[in-house]
Amino acid sequence: MKVLFIGDIVGSVGRKALKENLPLLKTKYNPHIIIANGENSASGRGITQSIARQFFDWGVHGITMGNHTWDNRDIFEFIDDEPRLIRPANFPEDSTPGKGHAVIKANGKELAIVNLQGRTFLPALDDPFRKADELVDELKKKHKCILVDFHAEATSEKIAMAYYLDGRASVVVGTHTHVQTNDERILEEGTAAITDVGMVGPKDGILGMEREAVLHKFLTSLPVRFNVDEGKWHFHAVLIDIDENTGKATKIEKIRLVEDEWRME
Repeated sequence: MKVLFIGDIVGSVGRKALKENLPLLKTKYNPHIIIANGENSASGRGITQSIARQFFDWGVHGITMGNHTWDNRDIFEFIDDEPRLIRPANFPEDSTPGKGHAVIKANGKELAIVNLQGRTFLPALDDPFRKADELVDELKKKHKCILVDFHAEATSEKIAMAYYLDGRASVVVGTHTHVQTNDERILEEGTAAITDVGMVGPKDGILGMEREAVLHKFLTSLPVRFNVDEGKWHFHAVLIDIDENTGKATKIEKIRLVEDEWRME
């Protein structure tokens, strides 16, 4: 099974990049299942129903989220009715809309998805490691192929989760920090891992935001409104091959594209 996982899609520039590149990536790599992190897709904060529908129409099979899940209130109107939209599972279960896991079926393949959020330098949620135990161990009873999107700030916490789930999850990808890391690898027990997949959005901003506002914040420590930058895009993703008989990953490959600097080979 080939799985294409696309990093955090940021604002209208990120959506434009997704629409332009997905047909080309599908032609080049022929992935069976495509997952994207969409928590920044609506003006950098949250997602709307219309944006989610666009992603599905363009060929995305599942959307994971993160700490900006609830920033656009439109989500409360549709998350319970859209099983392909997956929010962090370690929000309190008894009071949080939506689900933190899903089984995505496409092109004759099945992939279980778990979304978790870290606790280091982010708002305190339930323990993601214990929640991973609960969900991954339960999903393993029926599904060999499992992908975990760990949306976290600290590289140490993301690396720890990858090792913690080595041999239990097929893939552990990190999201949230918007900078693609150079550590894609297959761990000892067969789990593909990367600390951060990166982002899809403005390449000349700071993590997708306008530079001037971010610099002003650092220089003055005063409150600043961050807006998504404009201009050319860059596009970060990973392609993972999974052995469906064992659930173990056999290959992970980074994808890095920049507007006007790449073409199909």
